Amino acid sequence: MTGPQQYDVLVLGEVLVEIHVATALRDAVDGAPARVSYSGDALNAAAAAVAAGARTALLAVVGEDELSLPLLARAAALGVDVSHVRRSPRPNGAYLLSADTEGDREFVYWRTGSAGSTLSVEHVESWRELLTGSKALITSGITGALSPSSREAVLVAAEAVHEAGGHLSYDPNFRSRLTSRGEARSLLARMAPLTGLLKTSCPADALAMVDTDDPAEAAARYRALGARTVAVTAGADRLLLDDGTRAVYLPVPRNPAPVDATGAGDCFTGTATARIALGDTLADAVAYAMAAASLSVSGRGGTGRVPDFSETAALVAAHRDHVLRAGRATT
Repeated sequence: MTGPQQYDVLVLGEVLVEIHVATALRDAVDGAPARVSYSGDALNAAAAAVAAGARTALLAVVGEDELSLPLLARAAALGVDVSHVRRSPRPNGAYLLSADTEGDREFVYWRTGSAGSTLSVEHVESWRELLTGSKALITSGITGALSPSSREAVLVAAEAVHEAGGHLSYDPNFRSRLTSRGEARSLLARMAPLTGLLKTSCPADALAMVDTDDPAEAAARYRALGARTVAVTAGADRLLLDDGTRAVYLPVPRNPAPVDATGAGDCFTGTATARIALGDTLADAVAYAMAAASLSVSGRGGTGRVPDFSETAALVAAHRDHVLRAGRATT
Protein backbone atom coordinates (compact mmCIF):
# COMPACT_ATOMS: atom_id res chain seq x y z
CA MET A 1 0.00 0.00 0.00
CA THR A 2 1.10 3.55 -0.64
CA GLY A 3 0.59 6.46 1.72
CA PRO A 4 -1.37 9.61 0.99
CA GLN A 5 -0.19 11.82 -1.83
CA GLN A 6 2.30 14.45 -0.75
CA TYR A 7 1.86 18.07 -1.76
CA ASP A 8 4.14 21.06 -1.90
CA VAL A 9 1.35 23.36 -0.71
CA LEU A 10 -1.98 22.84 1.02
CA VAL A 11 -4.46 25.68 1.32
CA LEU A 12 -7.03 25.63 4.12
CA GLY A 13 -9.96 27.98 3.72
CA GLU A 14 -13.13 29.07 2.00
CA VAL A 15 -14.15 29.16 -1.65
CA LEU A 16 -16.73 31.78 -2.62
CA VAL A 17 -19.08 32.35 -5.51
CA GLU A 18 -18.07 35.68 -7.03
CA ILE A 19 -20.66 37.89 -8.75
CA HIS A 20 -18.97 40.70 -10.61
CA VAL A 21 -20.89 43.80 -11.70
CA ALA A 22 -19.48 46.37 -14.09
CA THR A 23 -20.85 49.42 -12.27
CA ALA A 24 -20.24 50.82 -8.80
CA LEU A 25 -22.50 48.99 -6.35
CA ARG A 26 -24.24 52.22 -5.33
CA ASP A 27 -25.19 52.71 -8.99
CA ALA A 28 -26.35 49.14 -9.66
CA VAL A 29 -29.89 49.09 -11.03
CA ASP A 30 -32.32 46.48 -12.26
CA GLY A 31 -30.81 44.85 -15.33
CA ALA A 32 -27.19 45.78 -14.55
CA PRO A 33 -24.91 43.21 -16.25
CA ALA A 34 -23.06 40.75 -14.03
CA ARG A 35 -20.94 37.63 -14.41
CA VAL A 36 -20.40 34.68 -12.09
CA SER A 37 -16.97 33.37 -11.19
CA TYR A 38 -15.31 31.75 -8.17
CA SER A 39 -12.81 33.17 -5.71
CA GLY A 40 -12.11 33.51 -2.00
CA ASP A 41 -8.67 33.94 -0.47
CA ALA A 42 -8.04 30.18 -0.34
CA LEU A 43 -8.78 29.57 -4.03
CA ASN A 44 -6.85 32.69 -5.06
CA ALA A 45 -3.77 31.56 -3.14
CA ALA A 46 -4.07 27.96 -4.32
CA ALA A 47 -4.29 29.02 -7.97
CA ALA A 48 -1.20 31.20 -7.56
CA ALA A 49 0.72 28.35 -5.91
CA VAL A 50 -0.10 26.05 -8.82
CA ALA A 51 0.99 28.68 -11.34
CA ALA A 52 4.27 29.04 -9.43
CA GLY A 53 4.97 25.34 -9.93
CA ALA A 54 3.73 23.73 -6.71
CA ARG A 55 1.64 20.59 -6.34
CA THR A 56 -1.29 22.15 -4.53
CA ALA A 57 -4.46 20.84 -2.89
CA LEU A 58 -7.42 22.69 -1.46
CA LEU A 59 -8.72 21.74 1.98
CA ALA A 60 -12.20 23.22 2.20
CA VAL A 61 -15.89 22.51 2.67
CA VAL A 62 -18.24 23.39 -0.17
CA GLY A 63 -21.98 23.11 -0.52
CA GLU A 64 -24.24 20.74 -2.38
CA ASP A 65 -26.13 23.37 -4.35
CA GLU A 66 -26.15 23.86 -8.12
CA LEU A 67 -23.07 26.09 -8.05
CA SER A 68 -20.84 23.56 -6.30
CA LEU A 69 -19.99 21.56 -9.43
CA PRO A 70 -18.88 24.58 -11.48
CA LEU A 71 -17.06 25.92 -8.42
CA LEU A 72 -15.02 22.74 -8.12
CA ALA A 73 -14.59 22.58 -11.88
CA ARG A 74 -13.11 26.09 -11.87
CA ALA A 75 -10.65 25.16 -9.12
CA ALA A 76 -9.63 22.01 -10.99
CA ALA A 77 -9.23 23.97 -14.23
CA LEU A 78 -6.77 26.19 -12.38
CA GLY A 79 -4.75 23.07 -11.56
CA VAL A 80 -5.78 22.80 -7.91
CA ASP A 81 -6.38 19.29 -6.55
CA VAL A 82 -9.93 19.27 -5.16
CA SER A 83 -10.10 15.56 -4.33
CA HIS A 84 -9.91 16.25 -0.59
CA VAL A 85 -12.67 18.87 -0.49
CA ARG A 86 -15.56 17.95 1.78
CA ARG A 87 -19.26 18.62 1.16
CA SER A 88 -21.96 20.08 3.41
CA PRO A 89 -25.72 20.46 2.82
CA ARG A 90 -25.38 24.23 3.13
CA PRO A 91 -25.22 26.96 0.47
CA ASN A 92 -21.86 28.20 -0.69
CA GLY A 93 -20.80 31.63 0.48
CA ALA A 94 -20.96 34.40 -2.12
CA TYR A 95 -19.97 38.00 -2.65
CA LEU A 96 -20.86 40.82 -4.98
CA LEU A 97 -17.87 42.71 -6.34
CA SER A 98 -17.41 45.97 -8.18
CA ALA A 99 -14.10 47.37 -9.33
CA ASP A 100 -12.91 50.35 -11.35
CA THR A 101 -9.84 50.87 -13.51
CA GLU A 102 -7.87 52.17 -10.53
CA GLY A 103 -8.31 48.86 -8.73
CA ASP A 104 -10.66 50.25 -6.06
CA ARG A 105 -13.10 47.65 -4.80
CA GLU A 106 -16.52 47.35 -3.21
CA PHE A 107 -17.87 44.13 -1.73
CA VAL A 108 -21.14 42.76 -0.35
CA TYR A 109 -20.90 39.29 1.23
CA TRP A 110 -23.36 36.48 1.95
CA ARG A 111 -21.65 33.81 4.03
CA THR A 112 -23.57 33.38 7.33
CA GLY A 113 -24.26 29.68 7.79
CA SER A 114 -22.35 28.82 4.63
CA ALA A 115 -20.82 25.44 3.84
CA GLY A 116 -17.38 26.95 4.32
CA SER A 117 -18.22 28.01 7.87
CA THR A 118 -18.77 24.36 8.89
CA LEU A 119 -15.02 23.71 8.65
CA SER A 120 -14.08 21.91 11.87
CA VAL A 121 -11.41 20.02 13.75
CA GLU A 122 -13.04 16.79 12.53
CA HIS A 123 -12.28 17.85 8.96
CA VAL A 124 -8.69 18.65 9.91
CA GLU A 125 -8.25 15.28 11.56
CA SER A 126 -9.39 13.61 8.34
CA TRP A 127 -6.63 15.56 6.55
CA ARG A 128 -3.94 15.07 9.19
CA GLU A 129 -1.74 12.74 7.12
CA LEU A 130 -1.86 15.24 4.26
CA LEU A 131 -0.94 18.09 6.59
CA THR A 132 1.96 16.32 8.26
CA GLY A 133 3.29 15.14 4.89
CA SER A 134 3.08 18.48 3.08
CA LYS A 135 5.85 21.02 2.71
CA ALA A 136 3.69 24.07 3.40
CA LEU A 137 0.26 25.25 4.51
CA ILE A 138 -1.50 28.52 3.71
CA THR A 139 -4.40 29.77 5.79
CA SER A 140 -5.78 33.09 7.01
CA GLY A 141 -7.61 35.09 9.60
CA ILE A 142 -10.65 35.07 7.33
CA THR A 143 -10.86 31.29 7.61
CA GLY A 144 -10.44 31.51 11.36
CA ALA A 145 -13.22 34.10 11.61
CA LEU A 146 -15.91 32.13 9.75
CA SER A 147 -17.12 30.31 12.87
CA PRO A 148 -15.85 29.00 16.22
CA SER A 149 -15.30 25.58 14.64
CA SER A 150 -13.30 27.15 11.77
CA ARG A 151 -11.11 28.97 14.26
CA GLU A 152 -10.21 25.74 16.02
CA ALA A 153 -9.65 24.02 12.69
CA VAL A 154 -7.15 26.67 11.64
CA LEU A 155 -5.23 26.33 14.88
CA VAL A 156 -5.13 22.52 14.84
CA ALA A 157 -4.03 22.45 11.19
CA ALA A 158 -1.30 25.02 11.80
CA GLU A 159 0.00 23.14 14.82
CA ALA A 160 0.07 19.86 12.87
CA VAL A 161 2.13 21.36 10.05
CA HIS A 162 4.46 23.20 12.42
CA GLU A 163 5.10 20.13 14.57
CA ALA A 164 5.88 18.10 11.44
CA GLY A 165 8.50 20.66 10.37
CA GLY A 166 6.47 22.19 7.54
CA HIS A 167 6.19 25.85 6.60
CA LEU A 168 3.13 27.94 7.50
CA SER A 169 2.07 31.10 5.67
CA TYR A 170 -0.55 33.17 7.44
CA ASP A 171 -2.38 36.37 6.54
CA PRO A 172 -4.36 37.95 9.41
CA ASN A 173 -6.69 39.51 6.79
CA PHE A 174 -8.85 41.30 9.34
CA ARG A 175 -12.51 41.68 8.33
CA SER A 176 -14.60 43.70 10.78
CA ARG A 177 -17.82 42.23 9.40
CA LEU A 178 -16.64 38.75 10.34
CA THR A 179 -14.92 39.20 13.68
CA SER A 180 -13.89 41.67 16.36
CA ARG A 181 -10.41 43.08 16.78
CA GLY A 182 -10.09 41.25 20.07
CA GLU A 183 -10.89 37.87 18.57
CA ALA A 184 -8.63 38.48 15.56
CA ARG A 185 -5.75 39.51 17.82
CA SER A 186 -6.25 36.47 20.01
CA LEU A 187 -6.03 34.19 16.98
CA LEU A 188 -2.97 36.07 15.71
CA ALA A 189 -1.21 35.62 19.05
CA ARG A 190 -1.62 31.85 18.76
CA MET A 191 -0.77 31.64 15.06
CA ALA A 192 2.27 33.93 14.92
CA PRO A 193 4.70 31.58 16.74
CA LEU A 194 3.82 28.86 14.21
CA THR A 195 4.24 31.08 11.17
CA GLY A 196 7.20 31.08 8.79
CA LEU A 197 5.82 33.88 6.60
CA LEU A 198 3.24 36.35 7.83
CA LYS A 199 1.87 38.51 5.04
CA THR A 200 -0.14 41.58 6.00
CA SER A 201 -1.22 45.01 4.79
CA CYS A 202 -0.49 48.45 6.15
CA PRO A 203 -2.22 50.55 7.27
CA ALA A 204 -5.46 48.51 7.22
CA ASP A 205 -4.49 45.25 8.93
CA ALA A 206 -1.58 46.75 10.84
CA LEU A 207 -3.79 49.31 12.59
CA ALA A 208 -6.35 46.68 13.51
CA MET A 209 -3.89 43.99 14.58
CA VAL A 210 -0.86 45.78 16.07
CA ASP A 211 -1.92 49.43 16.52
CA THR A 212 0.41 51.11 14.06
CA ASP A 213 0.32 52.54 10.55
CA ASP A 214 4.10 52.35 10.16
CA PRO A 215 5.14 49.28 8.10
CA ALA A 216 8.50 48.80 9.82
CA GLU A 217 6.98 49.06 13.28
CA ALA A 218 4.18 46.72 12.25
CA ALA A 219 6.68 44.12 11.06
CA ALA A 220 8.63 44.41 14.32
CA ARG A 221 5.44 43.91 16.35
CA TYR A 222 4.38 40.87 14.34
CA ARG A 223 7.86 39.40 14.80
CA ALA A 224 7.66 40.10 18.53
CA LEU A 225 4.55 37.89 18.57
CA GLY A 226 6.67 35.09 17.11
CA ALA A 227 6.38 35.28 13.31
CA ARG A 228 9.71 34.35 11.73
CA THR A 229 9.42 36.52 8.60
CA VAL A 230 6.95 39.33 7.89
CA ALA A 231 5.98 40.85 4.54
CA VAL A 232 4.03 44.10 4.76
CA THR A 233 2.37 45.55 1.69
CA ALA A 234 2.60 49.33 1.98
CA GLY A 235 0.70 50.66 -1.01
CA ALA A 236 0.79 49.50 -4.61
CA ASP A 237 4.47 50.24 -5.21
CA ARG A 238 6.45 48.88 -2.25
CA LEU A 239 6.66 46.04 0.24
CA LEU A 240 8.60 45.83 3.49
CA LEU A 241 10.29 42.51 4.23
CA ASP A 242 11.57 41.79 7.73
CA ASP A 243 13.35 38.45 8.13
CA GLY A 244 14.74 39.10 11.59
CA THR A 245 18.15 40.20 10.35
CA ARG A 246 17.01 43.37 8.63
CA ALA A 247 13.89 45.19 7.46
CA VAL A 248 14.07 46.49 3.90
CA TYR A 249 11.65 48.16 1.51
CA LEU A 250 11.40 46.45 -1.87
CA PRO A 251 9.96 48.13 -4.98
CA VAL A 252 7.04 46.27 -6.55
CA PRO A 253 7.18 45.82 -10.33
CA ARG A 254 4.78 48.30 -11.90
CA ASN A 255 1.67 47.18 -13.74
CA PRO A 256 0.88 49.86 -16.34
CA ALA A 257 -2.75 48.79 -16.75
CA PRO A 258 -4.32 47.91 -13.37
CA VAL A 259 -7.92 46.74 -13.48
CA ASP A 260 -8.79 45.09 -10.17
CA ALA A 261 -6.64 44.43 -7.11
CA THR A 262 -8.93 41.71 -5.76
CA GLY A 263 -6.82 38.72 -4.74
CA ALA A 264 -3.43 40.37 -5.32
CA GLY A 265 -2.37 39.75 -1.73
CA ASP A 266 -3.50 36.13 -1.99
CA CYS A 267 -1.52 35.80 -5.22
CA PHE A 268 1.54 37.08 -3.36
CA THR A 269 1.09 34.57 -0.54
CA GLY A 270 0.42 31.64 -2.85
CA THR A 271 3.41 32.40 -5.05
CA ALA A 272 5.84 33.05 -2.19
CA THR A 273 4.78 29.92 -0.34
CA ALA A 274 5.08 27.78 -3.45
CA ARG A 275 8.57 28.99 -4.23
CA ILE A 276 9.70 28.53 -0.60
CA ALA A 277 8.31 24.98 -0.67
CA LEU A 278 10.16 24.35 -3.93
CA GLY A 279 13.46 25.41 -2.37
CA ASP A 280 13.94 29.03 -3.46
CA THR A 281 15.62 31.51 -1.17
CA LEU A 282 13.33 33.91 0.67
CA ALA A 283 14.58 36.80 -1.46
CA ASP A 284 13.79 35.01 -4.72
CA ALA A 285 10.43 33.74 -3.46
CA VAL A 286 9.37 37.26 -2.49
CA ALA A 287 10.60 38.71 -5.79
CA TYR A 288 8.49 36.20 -7.71
CA ALA A 289 5.53 36.86 -5.41
CA MET A 290 5.64 40.63 -5.95
CA ALA A 291 5.81 40.16 -9.71
CA ALA A 292 2.94 37.67 -9.80
CA ALA A 293 0.78 39.91 -7.61
CA SER A 294 1.50 42.89 -9.86
CA LEU A 295 0.52 40.91 -12.97
CA SER A 296 -2.64 39.62 -11.29
CA VAL A 297 -4.24 43.08 -11.05
CA SER A 298 -4.73 43.09 -14.84
CA GLY A 299 -7.69 40.71 -14.42
CA ARG A 300 -11.13 41.10 -12.90
CA GLY A 301 -11.95 39.12 -9.79
CA GLY A 302 -9.83 36.98 -7.52
CA THR A 303 -8.83 34.44 -10.16
CA GLY A 304 -9.40 36.55 -13.24
CA ARG A 305 -5.67 36.78 -13.97
CA VAL A 306 -3.36 34.04 -12.71
CA PRO A 307 0.02 34.65 -14.39
CA ASP A 308 2.04 31.74 -15.68
CA PHE A 309 5.37 31.35 -13.89
CA SER A 310 7.35 32.02 -17.06
CA GLU A 311 5.67 35.41 -17.27
CA THR A 312 6.32 36.06 -13.59
CA ALA A 313 9.99 35.14 -13.94
CA ALA A 314 10.35 37.39 -16.99
CA LEU A 315 8.93 40.34 -15.07
CA VAL A 316 11.31 39.66 -12.17
CA ALA A 317 14.27 39.72 -14.55
CA ALA A 318 13.10 42.91 -16.25
CA HIS A 319 12.41 44.58 -12.92
CA ARG A 320 15.88 43.71 -11.60
CA ASP A 321 17.45 45.19 -14.73
CA HIS A 322 15.38 48.34 -14.26
CA VAL A 323 16.40 48.69 -10.60
CA LEU A 324 20.08 48.19 -11.52
CA ARG A 325 19.90 50.80 -14.29
CA ALA A 326 18.16 53.24 -11.96
CA GLY A 327 20.86 52.66 -9.33
CA ARG A 328 23.65 53.36 -11.81
CA ALA A 329 21.92 56.53 -12.96
CA THR A 330 21.96 57.94 -9.42
CA THR A 331 25.62 57.19 -8.73
